[in-house]
Amino acid sequence: MSPTLHPRLLNGRTGDAGVLVEALHRPGVVLLDCGDLSALSPRHLLRVEIVAVSHAHMDHWAGFDTLLRPLIGRERRLTLVGPAGFAQRVFHRLQAYTWNLAPRIPADLVFDVTEVVQGPSWPRTRLRLHGDFQPEPLPSLPVDPEGTVLRSGVLRLRAAVLDHGTPCLGFALEEEAHLNVWRTRLEERGLPTGPWLAGLKAAVLEGRPDDHPIPIFDRPSPAQGAPAMSLGALRDLVSVTPGQRLAYLTDFSDRPENRAAATALAKGADTLFIEATFAAADAAIALDRGHLTTRAAGEIARAAGVRRVEPFHFSPRYAGQEARLLAELADAAGPGIIVPDQAGSPAEP
Repeated sequence: MSPTLHPRLLNGRTGDAGVLVEALHRPGVVLLDCGDLSALSPRHLLRVEIVAVSHAHMDHWAGFDTLLRPLIGRERRLTLVGPAGFAQRVFHRLQAYTWNLAPRIPADLVFDVTEVVQGPSWPRTRLRLHGDFQPEPLPSLPVDPEGTVLRSGVLRLRAAVLDHGTPCLGFALEEEAHLNVWRTRLEERGLPTGPWLAGLKAAVLEGRPDDHPIPIFDRPSPAQGAPAMSLGALRDLVSVTPGQRLAYLTDFSDRPENRAAATALAKGADTLFIEATFAAADAAIALDRGHLTTRAAGEIARAAGVRRVEPFHFSPRYAGQEARLLAELADAAGPGIIVPDQAGSPAEP
């Protein structure tokens, strides 16, 4: 299966937390944590549509202003996900600026914030430029048994609450299904490639009936009034396989309840981004600071049965010792899991 989700660790294994995830054929991108964003160009920042923040420690949240700056003056709606009290933190960040000129800006900028908390529902809040970024309550979201916070197209974002001395969220970003079009079958029937295939995939994914019409067009301009065929006649052009999955786990202490929640969230992930802040020998320090060791990170990866692991958030106390930390993680993860080589190169896909 060709990968659809393409993640990028923004600041290496020792810098601020942040992973940018691009999805094939999708204009928007997902940002997991919002630390230093200087590695991203304005072009990338303008594509961000979902921001999932584990917690509001500075190295996970300081980049919000970098993201905010190019959005002013553009008609945009972003979905933000964070732990308890996160909407209030977003509000205060926005209120650090003077918005007296906002009425002159025709384009509205909207942040819809969901807080993942312990309880029967998750609070939601809207903050709009044209509302002076004052909090507007939205209907709360009933807690999903699998931790699903949102769905966007074929993507699903799940979250779990972990403990870092403060609530800290782990995330899993998944394709609900992976759809491939058989080009050979298109050619055999004389059908074009083009944007109409997105409509065909969406109809298959949504479970539309066989008589559902699918307009066929090779460019966006003739979409209106294009000839159509029934989904039943086209369904065999698409193969459906399990979707790709990546997990993101950072900043939590190595305690049984945290391990259980983290392992469940990362179960079967194709790629696991996981903090490995301290060396195995410094487990006592790690527990005191609410972080993982290399050994704990590798053991969680093994228990979750992930395919590959990308460690990050190495403590600066180990400057020049990256090979040692990677070797410890690889030893704990065991055979069968792809890990970075000891030179620090990313794991092979």
